Amino acid sequence: MGKKQHQKDKMYLTCTEWTTIYGGKKANTKEHKMFRRLPFHSCSLTLQPFEHPLCTPDGTVFDLTSIVPYLQKFGHNPITGEPLDPKSLVKLTYHKNKEGQYHCPVTYKVFNENARIVAIGTTGNVYSYEAVETLNLKTRNLRDLLTDEPFKKSDIITLQDPSDLEKFDISSYHHIRHNLSLEEDDQAARKDPTYYLRSLNPETRAALAEFYKEYKEPEKPKEKKEKATSRNAAHYSTGAVSGSFTSTVAPPVTENEAAIIDRDTLRYKRIKKKGYLRLHTNFGDLNIELHCDMVPKTCENFLVHCKTGYYNNTEFHRSIRNFMIQGGDPTSTGVGGDSIWGKPFADEFKPNLVHKGRGVLSMANSGPNGNGSQFFITFRSCQHLDRKHSVFGRLVGGMDVLTRMEQVPTSDKDKPLETIKMSGATVFMDPYEEVDEEMREEEEKDKAMAAQKQPGKGAPLPHKETSELKVHRSGVGKYIPKQQKQHLLPGKEAVAGASGTKRHATDQPEKLSKKLKPSTSSSASASSSFGNFSGW
Repeated sequence: MGKKQHQKDKMYLTCTEWTTIYGGKKANTKEHKMFRRLPFHSCSLTLQPFEHPLCTPDGTVFDLTSIVPYLQKFGHNPITGEPLDPKSLVKLTYHKNKEGQYHCPVTYKVFNENARIVAIGTTGNVYSYEAVETLNLKTRNLRDLLTDEPFKKSDIITLQDPSDLEKFDISSYHHIRHNLSLEEDDQAARKDPTYYLRSLNPETRAALAEFYKEYKEPEKPKEKKEKATSRNAAHYSTGAVSGSFTSTVAPPVTENEAAIIDRDTLRYKRIKKKGYLRLHTNFGDLNIELHCDMVPKTCENFLVHCKTGYYNNTEFHRSIRNFMIQGGDPTSTGVGGDSIWGKPFADEFKPNLVHKGRGVLSMANSGPNGNGSQFFITFRSCQHLDRKHSVFGRLVGGMDVLTRMEQVPTSDKDKPLETIKMSGATVFMDPYEEVDEEMREEEEKDKAMAAQKQPGKGAPLPHKETSELKVHRSGVGKYIPKQQKQHLLPGKEAVAGASGTKRHATDQPEKLSKKLKPSTSSSASASSSFGNFSGW
């Protein structure tokens, strides 16, 4: 028996036991050390996103425009420092989705830093490891999933493995540790188009020399900077001053300028009226009211198309009974049609503009904020389309025409078997023209007032006469005029002037002596107090 007879029966682990016997956190080793990681979509040489990716047999990715000059100059692998044959590089083919993200073309899984990415060495196509493992390795079908070309298991190159990230440790790169990079002269030479030409015959060299002599670089048109006025100036600034203060790239800006509000935004704020037009079809006329005061951008797109004849001779290519009829596509395929701005514009939703009732005019789109020129007219309420399609008008005349259009039989693809065509449109009320005219008149008035305030061209500016400085004395303060007179208090016989001469109290004006006449009682004794200042 002893003191420590029950030492082994304790219900806890000591720090030494935890760190030495039972595992626990160890000191940072090579496998678990923290390091600055290179993204999988970046070149291992320039550390920037690649455009023309190549990879080595071990899966290190480079960009074509950076690795070729580096190998020409140094001749070794910039990561390991070992000799590298340019012929061993494999051209990679990455695939992107609609959002511009790299993804697997088979599983459509987006690549990220935790995805296992592989490439096929014979084709260069990049896939996720799950797709290759499931469709190639497990089925023993070693053929490329896109091109159907045969490959070997050794041709599978691992570009990223989340369990082995040593190749992404930037601090271990050979060119980083030895500070190897292309000189500025080489980078400037790469901008020359002839840099990538292996050889030039004398005729080509002479033609290029003559071309360089005669060629003049076109002048870039100077962008006209719009000036802020009392009408388009915002209550906030552009933010250029604060941006240049905190940024190392932006040019320095020291003066705050008011931000300029877009002209269309100013126009749309003034729209207070509805728009009215008539669509002419081979079945009859449709009278339409447009909600220009609530969804001005969508209504302007429709109005301008109607006025310019964009909808002339276009067909209603889709019709579903008890649902809607769709048109506005010049190609009559359902996938064409552009907005007046040449690109899709954003949706405009209002809580009181819903797909309720028959004859609602709404925009057909290819997705959120994908509006073009196509539109549809409802045959009944379609509440499920609210906040998905922008409602911008309604039918106020021609319901019987809409009923005849609905009764036209359709094919299996909802295309009317009888042609329903728009021959044109007549615009009765365009509130945008009125607003444009008002703004034009206001701008002309502002220009006229500004011209009146400015002096005429060539008029001489008023000349200010400048008198020469007169020297009054020598030394410091020589241009300061001498003090003419100094006023003295009564009872003082003389005071030294600025020039050193003495002036007597008799030289003072009488008015000043009257104002500054002290009482005799206060000056009688030095120990007397001022009292209540009644003698002054």
